[in-house]
Amino acid sequence: MVVQLHESVDRKKINEVVEYFKGQIYQRPPLRSSVKRTIRVKTIYEISILDVRDKYVLLRVLCDPGTYMRKLAHDMGLMLGVGAHMRELRRTRTGPFKEDETLVTLQEVSEALYVWRNMGNDTYLRRIVLPVEVSTVHLPKILILDTAVDAIAHGANLAAPGVAALTRDVEANKTVAIYTLKGELVALGRALKNAEEIARMDKGFVARTTRVVMPRGVYPKHWKTKSETGS
Repeated sequence: MVVQLHESVDRKKINEVVEYFKGQIYQRPPLRSSVKRTIRVKTIYEISILDVRDKYVLLRVLCDPGTYMRKLAHDMGLMLGVGAHMRELRRTRTGPFKEDETLVTLQEVSEALYVWRNMGNDTYLRRIVLPVEVSTVHLPKILILDTAVDAIAHGANLAAPGVAALTRDVEANKTVAIYTLKGELVALGRALKNAEEIARMDKGFVARTTRVVMPRGVYPKHWKTKSETGS
């Protein structure tokens, strides 16, 4: 990120202010944002100065998803007492995706789409449009029985009887990827227990479903509604 200061500031003072923003910070989304402007707690894991030239400061930031970089630049300007705004932003990583073969340009997308539409060749498009499972390779995983899949696809929370296996890195209150036994992504959830506790459970909920990915009806229905049970 390139921060443009509204006045020149001594680098030593800039270093002191940058250090202040490490760790947990409070942010209210800026006026021009698509979310509710409530105060949020975000974590800045790493922040370092790569270069300072006149009024421009080049920063490298490793932070939580949803952290507003232009708000971070603005707040730094306030602490420096001169004002500042974000001049440039380059996202070099998000989740498992980095600036390597997993990223493509819009030109490459346009060309691959043209070849598919006009020549019927989807080879290049398949290199660009990756399976959704690729986006969750970095997450802890819970594999579920086929009998539990459709219920989760309808938004139900995951109960212990539906768990077939899980990875050791599952932690309470952390995001997990919920998979079928065939390796298909069903949903994302938030673990309610850690891996050791879940392994010992035979009843109760183990994860709260937060985002359903698989369409309903892909797997047979093995659950009943209230009307079907007569209650």
